[in-house]
Amino acid sequence: MAVSPLVWTLTIAGIAGLLAFDYFFHVRKAHTPSLKESSIWSAVYVSIALIFGLGVLLFGGTTMGTEYFAGYVTEKALSVDNLFVFLIIMSSFKVPRADQQKVLLFGIVFSLMARTAFIFLGAALINSFAWVFYIFGLILLVTAGNLLKPDDHEDDSEGLVVRLAKRFLPASQHYDGDKLFTVENGKRVLTPMLLVMVAIGGTDLLFALDSIPAIFGLTQNVFIVFTATAFSLMGLRQLFFLIDGLLDRLIFLAYGLAAILGFIGVKLILHALHENNLPFINDGEPVKVVEVSTGVSLTVILGVLVVTILASIFSPKGKAKNAVSGARRHAVEYLDLNYETDMAERDKIFAKMVWEEDQIRKLPEKYKRLVRNETEFMDLIRSAHAEHDKAQVRAANS
Repeated sequence: MAVSPLVWTLTIAGIAGLLAFDYFFHVRKAHTPSLKESSIWSAVYVSIALIFGLGVLLFGGTTMGTEYFAGYVTEKALSVDNLFVFLIIMSSFKVPRADQQKVLLFGIVFSLMARTAFIFLGAALINSFAWVFYIFGLILLVTAGNLLKPDDHEDDSEGLVVRLAKRFLPASQHYDGDKLFTVENGKRVLTPMLLVMVAIGGTDLLFALDSIPAIFGLTQNVFIVFTATAFSLMGLRQLFFLIDGLLDRLIFLAYGLAAILGFIGVKLILHALHENNLPFINDGEPVKVVEVSTGVSLTVILGVLVVTILASIFSPKGKAKNAVSGARRHAVEYLDLNYETDMAERDKIFAKMVWEEDQIRKLPEKYKRLVRNETEFMDLIRSAHAEHDKAQVRAANS
């Protein structure tokens, strides 16, 4: 079904409006979103995406509607996996919690622009060269294999983009709010905030290499590819603050995504064989193979994600990793507080850290090995305890 220029225009204007609203009403003023704020707005953006999908189903028919939902779910799952890398990058650059929103929104906007370019490039290649499906299929199979490698998301690892940014874009040691440039010793210099955005932007380009082939494996309708990708990115910022405490607990997510990408990769190669025109395969004639329908694809994708998430949530290892990462995060958060922070807020964060410490002490010995850099971790916890003792003394004397 062809989509009219008016529908394209209204859709793009709507997406741009959502991004502008997000910036002016949530991101412009630096703050750390509360769990309630993140929950409400995550639900709002998911609802908008679902309502749009129902509109596609109503006006575009069952095929377009099913393709949209299959693409949206796949891209959303890949976006959650990308949050792991965003978390590592921001931890590496020690981005202040209140400024992380702006970094994430920049990443979303850059990702949308980059993926839009890849979408139209991919569509042009597919229309001109049917053998591109073989390339896309192989890319997804290789990506699925890479996801199965152990330690895919190490907290202390830095990607190539991060290392290059730190090496070739020297910056000041300290942040100046959310400014990209600052004056240091009378000279105008970069701030770490700019390096973070370069690292996030560069990483987004790498993400597009598996994201776009994945959705083209589900539909070749450019409008569906664009909208499913765009709406999967909407609300990603709020989702980060909503589930960043749960990211480490989703220990089987990489395996689930590997299964999904592997499945779509095989689907693409089967489709390429069905449309084959390469002379060295079956003398350039199409190969009779079974093609997987979009309905089956959607069922497989949803099934794999449900199994993956449930296995991760109820896994003892997932609970252990959550306690360790939570204690580390709350210790860092506590030490980042300034002297003016209300004591009630201090006590709230400190109580969470102490509870997580207690959970770690109760862990079986094999799960205690999940504490990476144990000496550094224990020093961090002790520093938080010492700072809390000082804060209590200050509060008693005031």
